[in-house]
Amino acid sequence: MSAAVSFAPRRGWSFRQPSVIPGFGLTLGFTLTYFSLIILIPLLALAIRSAGLGPEGFWKAATDARVLGSLRVSFVTALIAAGVNVVFGTLIAWVLVRYRFPGRRIFDAIIDLPFALPTAVAGIALTAIYAPNGTIGALFAPLGWRIAYTPSGIVIAMIFIGLPFVVRTIQPILEEVSHEVEEASATLGASRFQTITRIILPSLTPAILTGFALAFARGVGEYGSIIFIAGNIPFVSEIAPLLIYIRLQEFNYVGATVIATVMLLLSFALLFVINLIQAWSRRRYGYGSN
Repeated sequence: MSAAVSFAPRRGWSFRQPSVIPGFGLTLGFTLTYFSLIILIPLLALAIRSAGLGPEGFWKAATDARVLGSLRVSFVTALIAAGVNVVFGTLIAWVLVRYRFPGRRIFDAIIDLPFALPTAVAGIALTAIYAPNGTIGALFAPLGWRIAYTPSGIVIAMIFIGLPFVVRTIQPILEEVSHEVEEASATLGASRFQTITRIILPSLTPAILTGFALAFARGVGEYGSIIFIAGNIPFVSEIAPLLIYIRLQEFNYVGATVIATVMLLLSFALLFVINLIQAWSRRRYGYGSN
């Protein structure tokens, strides 16, 4: 006597996972529409406007000496500021998560201040402090070191606005790292340095890279908090967003869109590389793969 075997009908291919929650078509349509109106269409219009020069005209405008100088200032200073924020932002997140001390909640709230503070106010405050006659700038002026009105001032402004991105990205991941993992590592004979470099940091790598990418992107596109402390000297401390504004004042709209398009392409390329590193770190260490 053979047992009857029944087979469930094979489900056809679908680009979405079956869900008991209704409304996929409506929510997907709203998402695509909103995404197109807010992001895709403006970027497409930017590319079309800059393409009006033709390949030769676009290349000539993009490789102008002043344009290249402003792009170099923006991207180099943003990379330096993001790197500094990764180091000190990780330390700050560690202190906020691992230790309890008086005033911790106030200190934790102050981290978010650059989110709420108008960028122009931040720029004026930083300039007043780091100018040659400022509180901190006056200490370095006798040594011949200028902070404000130089690329160093730009880096400081970018550090100020980018720090919250790093801290708030790493902090929740660090809270999920159990103390038991560290205790087990110590029980197996690992030193504190080995525990940090082989247990803790690998688990934080995706979050650190995400914080770096966010701080870098914010720094590249920042305008208000930088123009006051930068000095805006062509080929020295002139940032690309400022040059875009100058081109618009000159009614050179195509030139402005060319600079914006180049910034978009460079930023996308760097963020794409960072995302590839993030994906590799998740596969390598097995964190954040859920």
